[in-house]
Formats: sequence, structure tokens, C-alpha cells
Amino acid sequence: MSLSMVIIVVGMTAVTYIPRMLPFIMFKEKELPVFWQGILRNVPHATLGALIFPGILTFHENSWFGIAGAAAAFLIAFMGVNIIFTVLGSIGVLTILSML
Repeated sequence: MSLSMVIIVVGMTAVTYIPRMLPFIMFKEKELPVFWQGILRNVPHATLGALIFPGILTFHENSWFGIAGAAAAFLIAFMGVNIIFTVLGSIGVLTILSML
């Protein structure tokens, strides 16, 4: 491995590590306001939705197929069902739709 590759890897490590550790250091003994806690609590859900949504539309040649699966998963999850059964239910709906 050449020196330039080592410098690149160390640089990428620093660029990734610093933004992740900076909030821990800055807010170590401070309590965030309730408003910011609510926003930060929803970041994983928003990120997951942003990652999944494009795949829903490009999952199949017909984008309605993916939308039907997403709607089924949403309705099952809205009823309060466990995540595993939500995924299995959505797969079941898509299986039935593919047979039609």
C-alpha cells in the first residue's frame, strides 16, 4: 500500500470520526431541550424512509407493485403488529399479487 493510500484512509477516517464524536464531547453533561430531543428521536425513521422509498418505486417493472407492498406494510404496521409480521404480511400480499 502506497503512502498516498494510507493518507487517504487516515483522512477519510478523521472526516468520518470527528462529526460522530463531536456531539458526544459537546453535549456530554448537557440536557438537550425537549424540542430537539423529539427531532433527533425521529431522524432514524426519516432516514429509513428516505432510503426505502426509491426502492419501492423501482422494485418491479410496474411501480404499482411496490406501492401495493408498501401500502400493505404501512397498514399492517399501523395496526401495531410486530415488525417481523409486518414484513411477512407485505411479502404475502406481494406473493398473492404476483400470482394474479
